[in-house]
Amino acid sequence: MRLRNLLLGLGLLTSTVSSIEVDVEDKESVKEAAATAAWGLVRFYSGNETGDVPGNLPDPYYWWLCGAMMGTLIDYWHFTGDDSYNELVQQAIIHQAGRDRDLLPLNQSRAMGNDDQGFWGMTAMLAAEYVFPDPSDDEPQWLSLAMAVYNAMVSRWDEEHCNGGLRWQVYNVNVGWNYKNSVSNGCFFNIASRLALYTGNTTYAERAASIWDWEVEMGLITEEYSIGDGVTIHQGQKCQDDRDPTEWSYNSGIWLHGSAIMWKFTRDEKWKKRTEGILDYGLNKFTRNGIATEQFCEPNLCDDDQRSFKGYYLRWLAAVNALHPALADKTKPVIKKSAAAAAATCSGSPTEPIPMHPMFDGHPGTACGFYWLKSEWDGTFGVPEQMNAVAALLSVLDGEPPKTAKTGGTSKGDPNAGIDDEEKVRTFNPITMGDRVGAGIITTIIVAGVIAGSTFLVTDKY
Repeated sequence: MRLRNLLLGLGLLTSTVSSIEVDVEDKESVKEAAATAAWGLVRFYSGNETGDVPGNLPDPYYWWLCGAMMGTLIDYWHFTGDDSYNELVQQAIIHQAGRDRDLLPLNQSRAMGNDDQGFWGMTAMLAAEYVFPDPSDDEPQWLSLAMAVYNAMVSRWDEEHCNGGLRWQVYNVNVGWNYKNSVSNGCFFNIASRLALYTGNTTYAERAASIWDWEVEMGLITEEYSIGDGVTIHQGQKCQDDRDPTEWSYNSGIWLHGSAIMWKFTRDEKWKKRTEGILDYGLNKFTRNGIATEQFCEPNLCDDDQRSFKGYYLRWLAAVNALHPALADKTKPVIKKSAAAAAATCSGSPTEPIPMHPMFDGHPGTACGFYWLKSEWDGTFGVPEQMNAVAALLSVLDGEPPKTAKTGGTSKGDPNAGIDDEEKVRTFNPITMGDRVGAGIITTIIVAGVIAGSTFLVTDKY
C-alpha cells in the first residue's frame, strides 16, 4: 500500500476547506492559481538546500522526473512572467549537465535511460526556445546541452537490431537494454525536430523524419495514429513480433509536438496530416468527459512516473497551439476543462510530520490530487500530482511561440557537444554480482507488472 494511502487511512491526511479556486476564462485568476500550485510543487524540491544535490528530488522520485519538473517551471516563468524559481531552475540544469556538459552525469550512470536524458534535453531545448536567462559564458549553454543529447542519441542509434531505433537504456547493464521504446525514440524525434526549427539546419529534420519512419516500420505508430509502448529485441525474431501496444498519453504528446514542429519547419502537407491525426486520436483516447486522463491506469493503478504523464500531454497540447493556433478550437476545451478539474482537486492538506512531504507553508489545503474526474481531492499528493495541476493551469494561458536563432533566440550551441558519449558507454564499468542480483529483482518486478496488465518505467533503482 502506498504511504499516502496508509496515512490517509490513519487520518494523517486531511482535506480542508481551503482549495485552489480558478476561473479559466480569467487570465489573472489562472496565473494566481498556477502560482499557488507551483509553490506547492517547489515545496517538494530539496536540491537548493544546503548539503543537497541541485537537480535531484528526494525519494521516491527519480532523476528524469526532476528534469520534467524544471521544464514545467520554465513554462511557469514563460506563461506568467514570475521569475521566482528561475535561479533554482538554472542551478539544477547546470549542475546536472555533468562533467562533460552532456546531461549524462556520473551520479546517474547506473540508472540512465535514453528517455531520462531525453527529458532533461527537452528541458534544455525549452530554455533555449523561450529565451530563459542564459548562464554565464563559462557554464553550459541551453542549446549546447540539447545538441549534446541529440549527438549522443545519434551515436546510440542501433541499426544492427530492429533496423534502427534507440534502446530504452543507455548502458547494457540495465534491465531494458533489449527494449526499444516509443518514449526514448520520441525524445530523439522531438529534440531533432526542435533543433531543425531553431537552427534552420535540415540535417536535424532529416534525422527526425527517419526516426518517424522507423517508429512506423515497427508498428508503433499505426494508421490510426495510436502509439504503442515499444518492441523487444529477440535473436532471430523480428522486433515487430514482440510489440507492446500499451498506450500512454505522454507518448502521444511527445510525437504530436515533434510532428507539429516538423509541419511548421517543412510546410509539408504530410506533417499536417500526421499532426492532426495524432491530435484527434489522442484527444479521444486520453480524455473522459472532456478531461485529461491516463486511461490505462487511472484511478488507482498508476505508479509515480505514470501519474505525471497527463501533465506533459497538456503541456504539449499548449505548445502545439502556439505553433498552429488554428488547432486551438480542438485543444482549448480539453485544456480548460482539465485545468478547472485539476484545480478542484487541490484541497488536500498533508499534515505534519510526514517526511519529505511538507505542509505548503502559507497555502494550507492546496495539495493537488491525481484523479480529476470527481473534481475533489482523492487523498493522493506528491510531485506528479502537483506538477500535473501546474501544467494544466499554465496550458490555459497563451504564450509567445518558441524563438529560433533568427527570431530572437540567444542561446549558444555547439554542434560537437556530446560526441564522446558513445565511448563513455563502451568503457562503462563491468557488471558486478551485486548488479546481477539487483537486475534479477527488477526482472521479477517487470514480469509481475506484465501479468498485472501494466507497463512501468523501471530503472535499476527499483
